[in-house]
Amino acid sequence: MKVEIWFDFVCPFCYLGDTKFEKALAEFEHKAEVELVFRSFRLNMANEDTKGKDIHQVVAEKYHISYEQSKANNERIAEAGREVGLNYNFDAMKLNDTEFAHQIMQYAKRFQKDHALIKRYFKAYFEEGMDIGSQEALLQIAGELGLDISELNRELASGVLKTEIQKDEAAARKYGIDTIPHFIIDGKYAVTGAQNVEYFLAALRKVHAQN
Repeated sequence: MKVEIWFDFVCPFCYLGDTKFEKALAEFEHKAEVELVFRSFRLNMANEDTKGKDIHQVVAEKYHISYEQSKANNERIAEAGREVGLNYNFDAMKLNDTEFAHQIMQYAKRFQKDHALIKRYFKAYFEEGMDIGSQEALLQIAGELGLDISELNRELASGVLKTEIQKDEAAARKYGIDTIPHFIIDGKYAVTGAQNVEYFLAALRKVHAQN
């Protein structure tokens, strides 16, 4: 069973959805048969219009709501996160471009270290205040996870990792994906958003029963 997951590093629902899906997978009777394939989907929230603004203001302007509404919405996400062991710190988040992080994720795929890297970047961004666009910080974490930084830098310079991102995003357009996280289970069943653990588990069981 292949589960493809489109996500971005600055998407709070992606952090939440990944955590809930992982909990569902832990309960799934056939988890050894499941292959996770992470796909890049950049939200492109970092641009000239977002410079110098905190995440509450950026979200407020993006969705045409008040600052107070944005902050309340983010607090609801934080509360949902606490229920599954996450500690969002929206006030410390440093919004930035995620392309470099996605390139490193594409490289980590080759060594089955992509999910470990994704989870570490999520925690660093959402909980520890890491600038998701800081190449130095991203490379440091990659090195801590055992990736060969010299080889990674050569691959980054070649442009091949950018091409992998573009392939994932082209696939998203083909499938009509416009909301993340987006899970496609065995090419048959789609789940969008940070659903609860029971929902994910039921989806896995349903698709497995059809095979």
